[in-house]
Amino acid sequence: VQLQAFGGGLVQPGGSLRLSCKASGMVFSRGAMAWYRQAPGKQRELVANITSSGTTNYADSVKGRFTISRDNARRLVYLQMNSLSPEDTAVYYCNTNWGRAFWGQGTQVTVSS
Repeated sequence: VQLQAFGGGLVQPGGSLRLSCKASGMVFSRGAMAWYRQAPGKQRELVANITSSGTTNYADSVKGRFTISRDNARRLVYLQMNSLSPEDTAVYYCNTNWGRAFWGQGTQVTVSS
């Protein structure tokens, strides 16, 4: 299984970004997918996940601002992030459990003016 995340960058507070993660080596439509993040000096935390049937779950800190979605035909999972704040600054990782946990390489999101 390989996961490739992209779409991070520098954005001003209040701005938006969309992260994407391309999966290969698995039956994508059958796998639950998730986004985690890790800020400097902090533990990695779950941001959002989506089941194979499309049920979603969000961390309290991002509810109402972030949206996770998936495109099974394109083998992509997205994280739309709106109303970003400096507290959202972190490396964001794509994740799936397919026999074991697999992680993407991470993409940096920096929210700063």
